Amino acid sequence: MLSINKISATLSLLILVGCSGQGRYQTFGGYAQGGVWQVKANMAGVKVRSAEVQRSIEAILEDIDTTLSGYNKGSQLSRLNAGDTIVPSAMLCHMYDRAYELWLETDGALDCAAGPLYNLWGFGFKGGGFPDEKQIAEALAISGMGRLVPRMEDALRDGRLHASWLRLPVAAGNDIINDGSKPVIADPIGNLLNFNAVAQGYSCDTVASYLNGLGVKDMLVDIGEIWCRGVNASGKPWRIGIDRPTDGNDTPGADLDGIWESEGVSSLPAATGNLAGQGLVTSGNYRKFFIYEGRKYPHTIDPRTGYPVSGNPLLSATIVAPTAEAADAYATYCMVIGLDAAKAFIDSRPDLEGYLIYDSPAGMAEWRSVGFNLVK
Repeated sequence: MLSINKISATLSLLILVGCSGQGRYQTFGGYAQGGVWQVKANMAGVKVRSAEVQRSIEAILEDIDTTLSGYNKGSQLSRLNAGDTIVPSAMLCHMYDRAYELWLETDGALDCAAGPLYNLWGFGFKGGGFPDEKQIAEALAISGMGRLVPRMEDALRDGRLHASWLRLPVAAGNDIINDGSKPVIADPIGNLLNFNAVAQGYSCDTVASYLNGLGVKDMLVDIGEIWCRGVNASGKPWRIGIDRPTDGNDTPGADLDGIWESEGVSSLPAATGNLAGQGLVTSGNYRKFFIYEGRKYPHTIDPRTGYPVSGNPLLSATIVAPTAEAADAYATYCMVIGLDAAKAFIDSRPDLEGYLIYDSPAGMAEWRSVGFNLVK
């Protein structure tokens, strides 16, 4: 299963009418990636049997789990992090390459090679605690996409990969010179790669792409993160609840701050390769944190400094993007860069909409971009 420690799954699905009892609409679901997943889809015109669709979605999620999960010790990612030599799949290569692109785009604020830092603070694949400056400096010295090759394919040797081969020939801040002839000793902290910032969104997009290929136009895919297109069984846009980011609000849907409504466009042709829908993801700091000497430390680590973000009034960031993978990544990015920078970033991107909830002198406050469709 993939991590839910990132706590981007702060969305609660509001289905006003049960789709499974509405003729053409069917509901699929199960357990994966540390939680319950659910898909609601208009199966009109789809010739594949429902049982086969269920099995296919389960197989997709299982494939993602055995490839990208840091908690499944037998996954490709876990084996790579542990120092094994593997034959990476196309999925793992894609995720790595996408992570490098995001690192470049965000000037290092979104870094999927910061696993040692997350482990050190106890927010990764291993337990941690409250580190001192020396430990943080040591973790920073072996972290970062900037020390790695831009494309995973560039590090392959006869189709095989060892984590050390991802290093640049001369790694910044490291005296390792690796010519690819043999593996070097793995980093002492280990678990370098961590794709939690994008993997669940990627899962949504992959399932949506499969359904799109079957000819499904109207769908909602909920795997902790959300991707939707078209309308629900009542012919209305999908509605998603956004949780109020208060400490102790651990049950999605128990205390909502607002409700977002999708575009509800269902006339676009399916099976064209263009999903033309909306991904929606919320990232927040109110469910995963710890208190040390009376101070609250959120789970969002700034990989550029090695410390949890501080002095940031931003409590949660909800992003709407064309894909759930993008929404997933940019929601995390907003939490790292803080309120003012997040506003500017969202406003600068015509392909994104955002809803930010933050602390203010008068109490909890909200900001939303012009196109963020908040209905309640």
